[in-house]
Amino acid sequence: MNKSEIRKKILKVRRQNISNSLIINYKYISEILRKNKGFGKIIGGYYPYNYEFDPMKILEQFEKKNFQISLPKIKKNFQMDFFTWSSRDPLSINKFGIPEPTSNKIIYPNILFVPLVAFDKNLNRIGYGGGFYDRYISRIKKNKKIISIGLAYSFQKVKKVPINKYDFKLDYIVTNKGII
Repeated sequence: MNKSEIRKKILKVRRQNISNSLIINYKYISEILRKNKGFGKIIGGYYPYNYEFDPMKILEQFEKKNFQISLPKIKKNFQMDFFTWSSRDPLSINKFGIPEPTSNKIIYPNILFVPLVAFDKNLNRIGYGGGFYDRYISRIKKNKKIISIGLAYSFQKVKKVPINKYDFKLDYIVTNKGII
């Protein structure tokens, strides 16, 4: 299957299997951060869209532990940046229907939560096809170290994700069943 076929199949499965009982344990992510001490305390999160795993409760837990939280804003030419955000701050809706922070303060996360449509055991991912996260990771890794953590439901795993030279492998993928 090509990326488009995988994307279509998994989006359908995700829509049919969405459940509030499927959660990612905060401890899984804490364990990753313990192993990677010294990476800083700035998390780039995301607001869930189209039945993605919802990281908002996890972001709030890290905010209580004095982590700086940021969310992305989509820009022109399939680019994005991350802006400061707190669970007490308002959000505005972008042209894709995705809530974004109203802040204008760009920050550069050390820890990046990445939404995904599908993934494989080799930490490859398929997103929606716009390349926003691949471009962002490529740009930011030139200037600083960053840990990329994909968040997904275990049923989003596929046998093999077809990749090309523009695709970035994630450092970790965390599902409702554990760390990959």
